[in-house]
Amino acid sequence: MMTWRDGVVRGVGARWSGALELDVEIDEPGGTGLVRALAYPDLVGEPSEGTRVLLSMSALSRGLGTGGYAFVVACPDDLPPDPPARAGHLVKARYTPLQTMVLGADEQEADSHALLADADDLDGLPVVVADLHSALPAIVAGARRETERAGRPAPRVVYLMTDGGALPAWFSRTVATLREREWLTATVTVGQAFGGDLEAVTVHSGLLAARLVARADLVVLAQGPGNLGTGTRWGFSGVSAGEAINATGVLGGRPVASLRVSGADRRQRHQGVSHHSLTAYGRVAMHPCDVVVPELTGSLTDLGAMVRAQAQPLAARHRLVTVATDGLDDALASCPVRLSTMGRGLAEDPGAFLAAAAAGVHAARLVPRDEGRQPT
Repeated sequence: MMTWRDGVVRGVGARWSGALELDVEIDEPGGTGLVRALAYPDLVGEPSEGTRVLLSMSALSRGLGTGGYAFVVACPDDLPPDPPARAGHLVKARYTPLQTMVLGADEQEADSHALLADADDLDGLPVVVADLHSALPAIVAGARRETERAGRPAPRVVYLMTDGGALPAWFSRTVATLREREWLTATVTVGQAFGGDLEAVTVHSGLLAARLVARADLVVLAQGPGNLGTGTRWGFSGVSAGEAINATGVLGGRPVASLRVSGADRRQRHQGVSHHSLTAYGRVAMHPCDVVVPELTGSLTDLGAMVRAQAQPLAARHRLVTVATDGLDDALASCPVRLSTMGRGLAEDPGAFLAAAAAGVHAARLVPRDEGRQPT
């Protein structure tokens, strides 16, 4: 069941690509109150102060991980005009009240359809696969630091966002900022996810679009913000990381597994290497990949030893690649976005971000010497 509220916008807050924060006054059993809400103008129009809005409150009322937002479903008294006729017939968030229609890079009406119709080869494209969205900026930071160290141009990094977490790419301030700062060349949204620079039907066609349309040197593949888990071995949305390894390998890419690591999580199953990584890469990923094991030193030496031991069984199918993390602290500190994973920042859980950055370092080393900053 849905929890609905009628409200009135009392303040307009931050705006980033595709999203707008609002303060909305709602009626509650104990009187009126203010809630923080998020609107996607491409879906619902442009609310302003005084606009009446219909809110979805279900997750917020349960204290679940929606970023602390209610969501604007509609502005009943100020509906946006019908969009102009345009190409595109991919429906995403299908059969929900907010299903939206987009132009897919791989569909017949797209200019890129002929390029992708028979495409079947990533030609060794490095693809870093991660469980959590929070790994994205750290992976890119590691890749950029490695190319800088080698005296090479920064790679063209494309983020491929799957639908295990948030469906609208607009929800992610991280993506908006990384695109603005040109740390990301493009975003591809696949499956039920939408709002990227390019849309695609599947992970496979999204990977090919990243390579052939966005001209990626390197892809980071992870679910959008948010993560669904049930405390069980198989009931977590990050299981798709193993499937992404398979898709990359089938298409002739170079899959690189980024381990989900923590030295601060109180849950035993997430200490060192998360059981999610061990399941996704050890049980789901059938195609061999490079599993990056970060070399953690100093105050993280014990964590590093734990990670090495826990990752060792993955060597039965995959290639373990040890990557030094010297200098990556500075690279992470210079990220243009705030680093946060499961509510913990860089200072609270440095091992998590160093592991992701090490995967970026390794992927950057796989980019051919004649690539990087390719012409579009």
